[in-house]
Amino acid sequence: MIHKFTMHGTNIVLDVNSGTVHVVDDMTFEIIDELGKPDEEIIEKLSARYSSEEIREALIELRGLQAAGQLMSEDIYEEYLAKNPLYNEGQPIVKALCLHIAHDCNLRCRYCFASTGDFGTRRTLMPLSVAKKAIDFLIERSGTRRNLEVDFFGGEPLLNFDTVKQTVLYALEREKETGKNFRFTLTTNAVLLNEDHKRFINEYMGNVVLSLDGRPEVNDRMRCRADGRGTYSDILPKIKDMADSRDQDNYYVRGTFTRENLDFSKDVLHLADLGFKQVSVEPVVAARETGFDLRHEDLPVLFREYEELALEYVKRYSESRGFNFFHFMIDLEQGPCVIKRMKGCGAGHEYLAVTPEGDLYPCHQFVGMDQFKMGNVNKGFETDVAICDMFRRENIYTKAECRKCWARFFCSGGCAANAWQFNNSLDKPYDIGCNLERKRVECALWIKAVESDPE
Repeated sequence: MIHKFTMHGTNIVLDVNSGTVHVVDDMTFEIIDELGKPDEEIIEKLSARYSSEEIREALIELRGLQAAGQLMSEDIYEEYLAKNPLYNEGQPIVKALCLHIAHDCNLRCRYCFASTGDFGTRRTLMPLSVAKKAIDFLIERSGTRRNLEVDFFGGEPLLNFDTVKQTVLYALEREKETGKNFRFTLTTNAVLLNEDHKRFINEYMGNVVLSLDGRPEVNDRMRCRADGRGTYSDILPKIKDMADSRDQDNYYVRGTFTRENLDFSKDVLHLADLGFKQVSVEPVVAARETGFDLRHEDLPVLFREYEELALEYVKRYSESRGFNFFHFMIDLEQGPCVIKRMKGCGAGHEYLAVTPEGDLYPCHQFVGMDQFKMGNVNKGFETDVAICDMFRRENIYTKAECRKCWARFFCSGGCAANAWQFNNSLDKPYDIGCNLERKRVECALWIKAVESDPE
């Protein structure tokens, strides 16, 4: 399978199975569509526009790429999967936990998927005893894995920051005993962020996610306090200080765009203009007819936004004022292993969410859905691990849409929670999300092409 597209005057050809990317001229771009035919037939068809000699030279090069497995290469992975299942029966091996350290929040963001922080349950904070048990559970269920991850999430984790600190210190004690290696992440709206928080986060957190939606009017329309007041002016100095204190690395300023700001590239560039070097502005995943939800008729506008953002992204790097945009950062050489590209994030078996009561769910977006409750850190998984098996069996070849999609090795089948929310199935991806992902990948490939050949 190949994927061809033209962006900003550049013709790009992706060989899907090998991952090889080719930048080609207009003639070669046309010839590729004809490669299933005999050479003489191709020459005759295109001879009105190109010389026979040019076409023959291009065909020789293209046939060589085919022989080298870099163009129209075979898909060897589906056959591999048939002989080598990507999961083992029995108890899963867990490598990461999302600790819902607080099912409460000091904001009332209008698009919040977590029901303003309580996930549709009750407002509560995770006791230290539950957090410690979660660390023990992760160690016990991690098997031979040495590197483990713990994400502190909410609601708003700073509402329960003493438990965050004590949990980190406890994990580091257990680390010495067990030979494990913990990496910590924290997501915060930064309203409560102070010097004590900053010192601890900078010492112990491998990454920190700071929430801000972009331009003041966009942010304050969506990210409000309980009394309706906006947050931009209070948050901005704090997160700028945090980013600078981390030397503009190992953090993200993370925003969300909705149908109310389809011109989201302006929000991305606003954050970059403020000096942030690590930016992620994500499409909202809101229920249909909420007014915030993205729709198919919005896609052409959003596609143009991503393409124009890519153009500005390259321009700024050429002027030595570049920044990193999460969705444009793909590694074509040292990216995720093949198994990771086929399986995705590992939700439901490698990665789990833990509620303040210690209940286990496949990920933070499934929390509160009773049918997806998997057990409790005090008791372990339910005995039949049926929910784990549902997720372990999922891969890009179990989903009909993914099997025929050229971007499948980049998105790994998409988000399971989004698929369930919109289609009530883990096997049917969220279509709007798929369309946006394909456009982002095209932009990222174009950026790579320009980086390799600025002319």
